[in-house]
This record gives sequence, structure tokens and C-alpha cells, in this order.
Amino acid sequence: MRTRATPERLSTFSDGVFAVLITVLVLELRPPEQPTFQALMLLWPTWLSYAVSYVFIAIVWANHHHLMRYATEATPRLMWFNFAHLFSVSLLPLSTAWMAVSELAPQPVAFYAAVFFLVNATYIFLIRELVDRAPADEVPRNVRRIMHIRSVVTLCLFGVAIFAALKFPVVGLGICCCCLIVYLKPEAPGAR
Repeated sequence: MRTRATPERLSTFSDGVFAVLITVLVLELRPPEQPTFQALMLLWPTWLSYAVSYVFIAIVWANHHHLMRYATEATPRLMWFNFAHLFSVSLLPLSTAWMAVSELAPQPVAFYAAVFFLVNATYIFLIRELVDRAPADEVPRNVRRIMHIRSVVTLCLFGVAIFAALKFPVVGLGICCCCLIVYLKPEAPGAR
């Protein structure tokens, strides 16, 4: 008996990958060597990096889950776009750890922003594969337009964050955080 890939299985697999990524992310946290709150506070770059990355993974997962509800079948094209998206998200623990140990140095923060850029770029491919192919009565034209505008604008801002981080790392990280805000609600404004 041969089993076919279904949208539900693809979504379940993706959920597992997100769970593993959060686990890998938390495994990078290390306690301070000294048993004092001051030693804990000196690790602020690590905690900040972890918090932003945790929220980022949660937002990406929520938006991914939202998009997958439009899948009617797990086509090879959808599976490859999904794998590309999951690959880009899988770079987050590495970029988070590098940014944390460097204490928000320019190049690690720029790499972190580049990972955000890559995640958003692959998300655009998922939008095109799932939302653009959905019937018009399922996703109204204005909702599609808003989803595209939101994703392209944030992609451009992540690109700006890459270059801003090379000179002003905190500004680059701030731009990334601001972009996350527009994805807190997966549905585009005006969606049912």
C-alpha cells in the first residue's frame, strides 16, 4: 500500500520541524558562570537574540499554518517550496547563536537579517503557490493584493536591515523586529 503526501501530512511534518527548531534554539542558551543576577544581566545579547528568534519562529509558524489551509493537495512544487521555507527557517538557530556570542556585532546581525530576508522570500513563494492558486471566492482579490504588498515591503525592509546592520547593528535588528509586527496576525486586513 502506497501512501500519498497530503496537505495535512505536509503541515504535520512542518509543525515537527518548527518544534525541533525551537528546541535547538533553546539548547544554545547557557547559564552564566557566576551565580549572580549581574552575571545573568551581562548575557543580555543572548537573551535578546533568543527572545527575538523565538517570537520570529512563532510568527513564521502561525503564518505558515495559515497559508497551509489553502492547500488542496501536496504537489511536488508545494513540497519543494515548503522545504525551501523550512530550510531558511532552520538557519535561525545558527544566526541567533552567532549574533548572541558576538554581542550584536555588525556582520552577525547582518547575517541574522539575511536569514529573515530568506525566510520572507521563501514565504512569498508559498503565497504564490497556495494563495494565488486558491479560488477567488476563497481568497478575495484585495486580500491577495494586501498579502503580496505586505510580503514585498517587508522583504525590502529586511534587505535594508542587512545593510543597516553593517554600520548600525541595533538599527538593523530593530528593523527586523518592526517587520515582525506586521505578521503578528497571519490574516491580511480585510480577510474573513
